[in-house]
Amino acid sequence: MKVPAMLLAAGRGERLRPLTDATPKPLLTLRGKPLMQWSMEALSRAGVTRLVVNTAWLGEQIEACFGSVFAPLPPSQGQALQIRYSHEERDFGAALETAGGIARALPLLRPPAASVQSDCLFWLLASDVLVPDFVFSQAAEERFAASGKLAHIWLVPNPAHHPGGDFGFSVPPGKPHDVGLALNLPPSEPGLRYTYSTIGLYHSKLFSPPWCDIPANNPQGLKAPLAPLLRAAMDNGLVSAELYRGAWADVGTPQRLEQLNQGVRGFPDFDTAGDVKIL
Repeated sequence: MKVPAMLLAAGRGERLRPLTDATPKPLLTLRGKPLMQWSMEALSRAGVTRLVVNTAWLGEQIEACFGSVFAPLPPSQGQALQIRYSHEERDFGAALETAGGIARALPLLRPPAASVQSDCLFWLLASDVLVPDFVFSQAAEERFAASGKLAHIWLVPNPAHHPGGDFGFSVPPGKPHDVGLALNLPPSEPGLRYTYSTIGLYHSKLFSPPWCDIPANNPQGLKAPLAPLLRAAMDNGLVSAELYRGAWADVGTPQRLEQLNQGVRGFPDFDTAGDVKIL
């Protein structure tokens, strides 16, 4: 059975203003469809059937657009996604940041009828990243479930707009050269860093003590970033990583969105390069 997925869609999209003043970032149009739909279609093709979407800024537009079911057309292109929403701004007045939002959404990610404290695995990805060829494979899920790790993240070579990267990467002896451990390398430490693609497999244990001090299911709507949790787990060897060398783009500015709409090498039906990193 495929694990569920969470699509991060609560950001204000400040760098994309004025486009996001009246439209939430995940609904900006990329090649004729909402930006977040590209990821939803990839999840559907992979056989994922349960999706949780967290929202904040103009989140009601996202639910109005997709409702409770996303059914690909034609149906042969994938499974129907059952969608549930975690409306952070409606419930708490603002976005909860990544870890806060995940902690709040965990009850929606657990299997139906599961207890509120039961563990679960899930895919996590951001709605403003385009990765058209990424496969959310069951084999990856099974490897992660057997690994004992708290997270498995995909890293990409650093794009021009983020040259310093995010995390280090180490390959243990005998492992494939693109699979290893993610390393917490602060900026003061030397070493090659890669950029976090925003795609990962996560264990719910990362969002409980000793890694996270947010009360179970975040009933108070506490805000918390994800990076400190990941770095603490990396320091204990509990975050594995994989290098992804396919087409990847962070659609974070109006210029990059326009470049993708005009055409960028490396993507299906796209054919000019700009400030978008093509790997």
